[in-house]
Amino acid sequence: MYDVVVEQEISAAHQLGGYQGQCERFHGHNWRVQLEVGVKELDPLGLAVDFTDLKALLEEILSEYDHTLLNEHPDFRQQNPTSENLARMVYERCREKVKHLHSNAAVNSVTVWESPRTFVRYHA
Repeated sequence: MYDVVVEQEISAAHQLGGYQGQCERFHGHNWRVQLEVGVKELDPLGLAVDFTDLKALLEEILSEYDHTLLNEHPDFRQQNPTSENLARMVYERCREKVKHLHSNAAVNSVTVWESPRTFVRYHA
């Protein structure tokens, strides 16, 4: 099994409804998002998944969130824009699209950092 990992950063703001503390106020983060894809077999070129294709996929999905107020995004109208929910949303959207990159590819996990020392990882 091969694990291929790409990362990207976005800047976005959010506010956590129902939270008692500083995060109930609007604030922003430079979020770091890591996508890990597993592949059992290499393609004829000896590649699991082309890094360029995987980076483009992650960039396409994250571009909707970059420089936005996450609370206003349709994905977060019914749920708090927490790191946990962001990781799951990115995972689900990547899972739908990654099969087009390699027939044996599967998303292993998505990790989202709010800061250099705090992160959440989502996997099924």
